[in-house]
Amino acid sequence: MRIAWLLCGFLLTGHLQAQQYTKWVDPFLGTGGHGHVYPGATVPFGMVQLSPDNGDEGWDWCSGYHYSSRTIAGFSHTHLSGTGIGDGCDISVLPLTDTNFIREQKIKIPFSHQSESARPGYYHVALSNGISAELSATDRTGFHRYTYPDKTGWLRFDMGFAINWDQPTDGMLQLLDPYTLIGYRYSTGWAKGQKVYFAARFTLPVSGYFFIDDSLQNGQQAWGKKVKLVLQFRTTSPLQMSVSLSNVSTDKALAEARQQEPGQLDAFAEAATKRWEKELRKIQIDTTDRNRATTFYTALYRTCLAPVIGSDRDGAYKTYRDQLRQFTNGKNKYTIFSQWDVFRALHPLFSLTQPERHTDMLQSMMAFYEDNGLLPVWDISSWEANTMTGYHSIPILADALLKGNKSLDPERVYQAMKKSALQNQRGTPDYIKYGYLPQDKHGWSVTITLEYAYDDWCIAQVALLLGKTEDYALFIKRAASYKNLFDSATGFFRSKNSQGQFIEPFDPLLSEHGFDGQYIEGTAWQHSFFVPHDVKGFADLHGGEKALIKKLDELFSAPSELHGDNVSIDVTGLIGQYAHGNEPSHHIIYLYTALGAPEKAAHWLRLVADSMYKTGPDGLTGNDDCGQMSAWYVWTALGMYPLNPASGDYVFGVPLINKALIQLPGQRNLLIEVKKKKGSGKTGIAGIQFNKKDIPISRISHAALLKGGHLIYTIYE
Repeated sequence: MRIAWLLCGFLLTGHLQAQQYTKWVDPFLGTGGHGHVYPGATVPFGMVQLSPDNGDEGWDWCSGYHYSSRTIAGFSHTHLSGTGIGDGCDISVLPLTDTNFIREQKIKIPFSHQSESARPGYYHVALSNGISAELSATDRTGFHRYTYPDKTGWLRFDMGFAINWDQPTDGMLQLLDPYTLIGYRYSTGWAKGQKVYFAARFTLPVSGYFFIDDSLQNGQQAWGKKVKLVLQFRTTSPLQMSVSLSNVSTDKALAEARQQEPGQLDAFAEAATKRWEKELRKIQIDTTDRNRATTFYTALYRTCLAPVIGSDRDGAYKTYRDQLRQFTNGKNKYTIFSQWDVFRALHPLFSLTQPERHTDMLQSMMAFYEDNGLLPVWDISSWEANTMTGYHSIPILADALLKGNKSLDPERVYQAMKKSALQNQRGTPDYIKYGYLPQDKHGWSVTITLEYAYDDWCIAQVALLLGKTEDYALFIKRAASYKNLFDSATGFFRSKNSQGQFIEPFDPLLSEHGFDGQYIEGTAWQHSFFVPHDVKGFADLHGGEKALIKKLDELFSAPSELHGDNVSIDVTGLIGQYAHGNEPSHHIIYLYTALGAPEKAAHWLRLVADSMYKTGPDGLTGNDDCGQMSAWYVWTALGMYPLNPASGDYVFGVPLINKALIQLPGQRNLLIEVKKKKGSGKTGIAGIQFNKKDIPISRISHAALLKGGHLIYTIYE
């Protein structure tokens, strides 16, 4: 029987193995609308994100690029993927055929999308000035190739280039020799005190140069907030260039640059594509449905864009205080931790798809704790942005410990968790004092109370694991704090003042985008379902499971409108008051399954997946938020989701694919197969079999999945 099963699995997956999965990735998917993603060249989790910048500004240009623009003002080396605040765009380079507008703040060169293309690890565009630009990358180096129409060409390096909130504070450029340029850009924005150093090497010698703007020049070196250097080349052949980055020094960047050969863009692009192919092959699905394949593999691609490498090849990195450190607990230290977004689905996915790299990420969080005194809330270039609510490094670390990650020191991690939970800021003292956060003490009081309660549940589980019974009792009590804001008369979690009175008037459709709002980036509808750690207790507040199911039904039938003078722009993808374009809604549909109504989960999951994830530039309904939107789709397509991200369980929904082969840690595989049966009007999953045994249509544990084998869904047609 074992041989027969293996033969069956081989026949089912043979055609999956023969696929090339990078061809299904569309880097332009989501570059329109409010996806806020970039189309340029990078490798999985690479320090370099080499991508075009339009030169336009605004919320939809947070990645530097939006599909609605028709100009390119430069190619820069750092970009955020899918965030709501613009930063980065460091070390901007623009190829030119003349110097007519060389002193302009931004030079915008027109282009057409018909002359633009991209694939994982490679980007190309033909600019209207006749220059063909090609880009690729390795972990710490960006590669450029510019083919000029004339015998003379120019490159402008601009350390003053900035978008949105970001502003340069200092810059330096130095031509070491005709083939080598070094420099740095310091900036303030979302990250205060960001420093990026670079070294560029050219395949053609510089034949002339001059500095412009606020430069203080000393020979072949200049400094200034907006320092620019214009280089001239004889371009009878294409100019190729490597630009290596470091967060430590120009010497470190130069050492990295000497590891690379600037004239081998084609080879590096091919190597980058191979690296992406290896990543994408970790989850191999049936690609018969072309649109589904494009959506799935672009989503899987986007789950590998953040966090990014933040240390040099030798492990060196700097804190935001400019303190030199050495990362010794792994291969690479990472930064760009968007914890409010990614604790929900991205990091649980990493526990399956990135076991080694994820360990480095966890150790990076602990290094951040050692450097800054608290676990990261939103770490951007070693700066604590303190953006959004909760202390959500805790569920990420708790999930790892509870899943048996042996690389972490449990006691050290636990003490870091407790320090976050007892911090003297972000409303924590009043949350502890009152058992909820009063709105007259701190804004976003409802969201913070609900999210702190969940994080405290995570701490309680680690305390239990470590045998700390008194701490367990403390934090499990705090985990029930959500109950203190429940209003049984309306069925919503509502804000109270410090006298224990609900804030009036109350409008469940009110959206307040500022810091004084009661709910962050949303309404009472979207935030009143966040009790992933205690679904039974949550249901009891409503009067039982059927009553909570009824409340969920009302969520989807409520008016799709927002009230208020300053509604949140992040509330997108509305179905009723379910808002899939923002993270607070991502777990909600799976509550149906947890409450015993999986058929309702299946209905809404299919609707959301088909309407909120499409192909093309407008394919994402909201910010991808460092891969969380994409991770939701990957999980959902496979038929399950981490409703409680630190529970070690995955709640079933409905599979969107026909077959999948998942490479698991420990060189095991999980084969997923979907069978169909007539439903006579029924919908969703009819039955589930795991390794020849029927299992309930509710959830499956991480430990069970890690064993691998054969998971068969039978769904109603």
